[in-house]
Amino acid sequence: MSWNKIIECVPNFSEGRDLEKIDQIVAPFRGKVGVKLLDYSNDEDHNRLVVTLVGEPEALCEAVVEAVGVAVRLIDLNQHTGQHPRMGAVDVIPFIPIKNTSMEEAIELSKKVAAKVAELFNLPVFLYEKSATAPHRENLASVRKGEFEGMAEKIKLPEWQPDFGPAERHPTAGTVAIGARMPLVAYNVNLSTDNLEIATKIAKNVRHINGGLRYVKAMGVELKERNITQVSINMTDYTRTALYRAFELVRIEARRYGVTIVGSEIIGLVPMEALIDTASYYLGLENFSMQQVLEARIME
Repeated sequence: MSWNKIIECVPNFSEGRDLEKIDQIVAPFRGKVGVKLLDYSNDEDHNRLVVTLVGEPEALCEAVVEAVGVAVRLIDLNQHTGQHPRMGAVDVIPFIPIKNTSMEEAIELSKKVAAKVAELFNLPVFLYEKSATAPHRENLASVRKGEFEGMAEKIKLPEWQPDFGPAERHPTAGTVAIGARMPLVAYNVNLSTDNLEIATKIAKNVRHINGGLRYVKAMGVELKERNITQVSINMTDYTRTALYRAFELVRIEARRYGVTIVGSEIIGLVPMEALIDTASYYLGLENFSMQQVLEARIME
């Protein structure tokens, strides 16, 4: 890539089952000058699509706005069910500075996209994380609380007036959170039990809001097709709370219920440093650094 400025975007759409709709939502990210689609993954249990792309700011803005329009047209949250919390057809759109860009530039881009989708699609927008206009709007979980169903009344409260768009929930597409943030790692740990209550209790003890690990958000999820449950985790700053710490704390908390870990998974893309850090821990490597990783040196 010869681009001067690179920003990453990881929009989450509330559709993980209809492959035809997924193809239409992803289409605006294909074959665009200044935009590269890196990855997309859909989960039927969560009924959610996570797309990862990078691009130059202006081109990225245009592609994301186009995809939002497709999602608003195709997704009706009145008919939507899934394990993952959601408040919008396009649930969240984060921008992450990658190359020759600052967090301030990512914030500026998030506001530009927010203004456009509000104007074009009559969609209420909440700015969150680094773009938030008030402290109580920084945490996505706080913004999303009540989800699509509860947002009809929540959005009428003075403290939850949208930053852009009408103070009224879109009848089918709901609302959307748009902002700038650090790279996030979506990391799920699967458990040897179909008891959702156990997974929820473990998640509660792992997440920061209940006294668990800093920079960790977690919830219990039922995977009906596999007859198991999982602790679904968002690592909001992997440089300060490592993946292996979350994994080990889930293992410790699961032990009290006689439950074991049967596997884990990364959703979407993950920074190399996050995996190297975890590998270094389990291998007991001494004085190891990213400078010893062949691919890291090649990409310098």
